[in-house]
Parts: sequence; C-alpha cells; structure tokens
Amino acid sequence: MALTKFNYNSFDLTTAASKGLAFNSSANGFETAAEGSMTLIKTLTASSDSTLSFVNGSSDVVLDSTYPIYKFEFINIHPASDQANFKINFRDGGTAYDATKTTTLFETLHYETGSGGTLRYEANNLDLAQSTSSQTISSFLSNDNDSSTNGTVYLYSPSSTTFVKHFMSIFQSNSSGGGANSINQYGAGYCNVTAAIDGVQFSMSSGNIDSGTIKLYGIKDS
Repeated sequence: MALTKFNYNSFDLTTAASKGLAFNSSANGFETAAEGSMTLIKTLTASSDSTLSFVNGSSDVVLDSTYPIYKFEFINIHPASDQANFKINFRDGGTAYDATKTTTLFETLHYETGSGGTLRYEANNLDLAQSTSSQTISSFLSNDNDSSTNGTVYLYSPSSTTFVKHFMSIFQSNSSGGGANSINQYGAGYCNVTAAIDGVQFSMSSGNIDSGTIKLYGIKDS
C-alpha cells in the first residue's frame, strides 16, 4: 500500500492557535476541533514525599471556577510504612489543610484465602463528623513491593462561596492487616465551609508516600 505524504506548507493553521486540530475533506485538510470534556491539568509523581499538594495558581495548577468538577486519578500509590492509611485534606483560603469535613466510608473486602467476603460501613476513625482532620480514602495499605492502591476522587465546585464543597472517592487496593486481601472502598463527604477550596493535599497516616502518580483533571460543562 502506498504511503501518502503531505507538504506541511499546504496546511493553513492561522485560525487554529491554541486549539485542537482534526482532519476534514477540505483542500488543506484541517479544521479546528473542540477539546475533550476532560483536560489534564497537572501530574505529580511521588518519591518518598511526606505530602503531595495541588494548589490553585501554583506550579500551573488550576483549581477554581474554570471547571465545575475536578477529578484526581491515583496510579500505583505505594506507602513506605505497612498498614498506613492514604489520606486527603483541603485548604480553604489559608495556609493550613484543615477545612471542616463530615464524611462517610464503606468497603467490600475479600481475603486471598477465600474467606472474609464482607460489605461493611467503616466507623473506626475512618469517617469524620465536623472534623478538620485528614480523611482516609484508602486504608491499611501493604508496603510489600508488589502492593499499591489505585483510585479516583471527584471534587465539585471548589470555588463556590455559596454551597458546601462535596467530594467522592473510590479506591481498590491489596491491603495489609490480618492477611492479604482485596479491599474496595467508597468514600464521600463535604467540606462544611462557604469559603472556596483552593488546595488539596494527600498524605499517609504514617511514613511517606513512597511512590505513585497523581493526575489532576478538569471536567468542563457539557
């Protein structure tokens, strides 16, 4: 099959600055294309970090009214310490990550031995009631070399100064404590503040975030 080659001088890109491009059937072959509904904003890679933070206006991070929904993706987050909990907290205009939160968390669990198939609500300090503490989003993590946690957090309208700020999390991990197991955890809550949330921070309950990647996306209006 013959390979068709295009002369780049034949393409008119003067109206496509800072926009997506798509092929069409016109003479020059290109047209501007609408960007996707989800835009990658920032990627952070852990390397024995005590915290990883996303702050609006810092290091190219956008966390304001630009998008109504923000999505964090977590890929192979690995703790330095065994049985550590992976946590989230929020900044509401100051320098401290201490926004008041009320939250809930439930999980499904199954051991490698085939025992312990469980669906349960977690009230063992994994939910919060009007607390400024960090919220657990993935718990009892193993620091075995082949272990990690993966998941997603959604944050809604963080710049609103009218409504509380809601968030939801879903995580899957192979966890530690009482034997190796698969644990799927679902969390949700709200920052009970009318101030805008302008920063989100992640940490472990003990030790560092040994490795892993966190990606922040903005999801635009439909």
